[in-house]
Amino acid sequence: MTAPSTSRGQRLALVAAAAASKGSPMLMATAMAVYIGRAGGSPLSVGLVATAFYFGWTVCAPVWGALADVTGKRRRVLLVAAGLATLATLPLLVVRGVVEPLVVRTVYSLFAAAYLPILLTIVNTLGGASQRGRSIGLFSSAQGAGSTVGRLSAGFLLGLLVPWSLYLVVTAVTAVVFVAVLAIDDPTPTPESRSAAEVAGEVRRRLFPTRAGRAHFRTHGLRWLYVAVLFRNLAVIGTGSLLPVYFVSTLGVTEATMGALLAINPGGQTVFMYLSGGLADRLGRKPLISAGMAGSGAFAALLAGAGTVESHVGQVAVAVCGMLTLALAFSLLRVGAVSFIGDVSPAERESELIGFRSTARGLGGIVGPVAVGGAASVVGFESAFLGASILAFSAAALVAVTLTESLPVGAAVMDVD
Repeated sequence: MTAPSTSRGQRLALVAAAAASKGSPMLMATAMAVYIGRAGGSPLSVGLVATAFYFGWTVCAPVWGALADVTGKRRRVLLVAAGLATLATLPLLVVRGVVEPLVVRTVYSLFAAAYLPILLTIVNTLGGASQRGRSIGLFSSAQGAGSTVGRLSAGFLLGLLVPWSLYLVVTAVTAVVFVAVLAIDDPTPTPESRSAAEVAGEVRRRLFPTRAGRAHFRTHGLRWLYVAVLFRNLAVIGTGSLLPVYFVSTLGVTEATMGALLAINPGGQTVFMYLSGGLADRLGRKPLISAGMAGSGAFAALLAGAGTVESHVGQVAVAVCGMLTLALAFSLLRVGAVSFIGDVSPAERESELIGFRSTARGLGGIVGPVAVGGAASVVGFESAFLGASILAFSAAALVAVTLTESLPVGAAVMDVD
């Protein structure tokens, strides 16, 4: 996105796609959680709004990535996925209750899972080795802005619109991804044409490789990055899933303050993502990944500590520090990890390998809320959060020991404007 050959129109289209790809699921999730609660759904049902989305990521992100890599038609594959995701939101205009919206959310996630693997591959290619971090940083900053607007606008729209009209806004935001992709050129390599049967066979071999076909997972310790991402997401998403209740019931803040606290993370990412891009191109990828994992552990530990502070103002202050720490940690980790994958991936497998990162994140998103939530019901919020922090710190240690720096020698940029 920052390469000289990238036109301003291309950058704007990628920024629009990035913001909408994050804003749409966030707006949908917030609204759906409230509507399910109003319909008499249990806290578990509300939690399943997040689980449904992560299920789609876990199952389909590497499938979309592999399909894009094998065919080489990344833009076309992304258009199909974005179009189907838009259509998948339309039933929300008429369905109500608990189960039906969750089914729609799950189907939507199966198609939305294509966004990150393919868009990030295009962004990686546009940035090149020397500016890859900056390119990813700008893209991720736009996603942070979309997430922030999605969360904040949901509260406003919930009081202004009836359900069907709010969900129509969700459909419109989802359609922005499709429209933006129409204006994006695909600079990635295009392999030789294959028949449908050959494409299906190659996708299957990539998703279920033999031992000899897994050599690329060992490059620079890539496989351990996926394991660390899983541990980190177990901790962070498990902790994050309980924060709305924790903020209101334990810290005693109002619902409006709770929403503001939750918005600190995506809002902070808008700034930190772009700054992290420059650091990745200067310092390398591994330092950012390690710091991001460790910062994720610090986030969970800070939130655990917030409940032990005696004054209410002190509790809120520690919670704010925790959310800012998460915003910085995720920014460092996202830019470092995606840049690392872009460095070590064969050109014909990049979307696939970014998709596997989404799978690792998705597994954490499915298991984390259950594990940390179950622990909190037995030992309390503070102890559960501390336990989660140990997982994230362990992920940082694993990265420090197993990953080898991937930034090509001589590719670091010393003058980042």
